[in-house]
Amino acid sequence: MNLKVNIRKVENYDLDFVYKAICELENEVLDFKMFEIIFNENISNPKNLYLIAENENEGLGFISFHTQNLLHHCGLVGEIQEFFIHQKYRGQGVGRKLVDEILKYSEQNNLKSIEVTTNKKRIENVAIYENLGFTLSHNKFTIYKL
Repeated sequence: MNLKVNIRKVENYDLDFVYKAICELENEVLDFKMFEIIFNENISNPKNLYLIAENENEGLGFISFHTQNLLHHCGLVGEIQEFFIHQKYRGQGVGRKLVDEILKYSEQNNLKSIEVTTNKKRIENVAIYENLGFTLSHNKFTIYKL
């Protein structure tokens, strides 16, 4: 299948699409009002890049990318925070196109590295990220709901 995909920056009017995608990704219904506040804050932050993949009919997926200067890297590092492709479009290169845009942005902005974390329950994501060029290099530890 030759899927025509357009990649563009997320806009305010993409809120519902991104909300539904994140709820599906997390397998829970998130507080919409709080989600909207965070969404608007994040897409307006110049240190963040939020992209949507779409065809002429619908959104196919999206990616959120946050950057920050880290002391131990002596420079700017980026992290993919959320990465979602609708089930029916997986395996068709949509995720690759989104990651390619992140790579282009990272090169243009002289980032030292790009990081991504995936939940241990999403075992299949390790192979996906390795296929996209990432190396499994760190362990991440978390304390929830302080």
